[in-house]
Amino acid sequence: MQPGIVGLFVGLLLGLALILQGFAEMLVVALFGVIGYVVARVARGELDLNQFFGGQSQRRP
Repeated sequence: MQPGIVGLFVGLLLGLALILQGFAEMLVVALFGVIGYVVARVARGELDLNQFFGGQSQRRP
């Protein structure tokens, strides 16, 4: 799916959350969207979180 289309749907969903619930709830929806995006990238192997959480680093002798 193209990034522009994904951005369009994300914007529409956040706008809907803003209209129906309010600003704070829209931020919660956006936060969960970001969390889902990161989890999906980690699952596909496109993002390595070891550098952020102190995982095993590759040391040269």
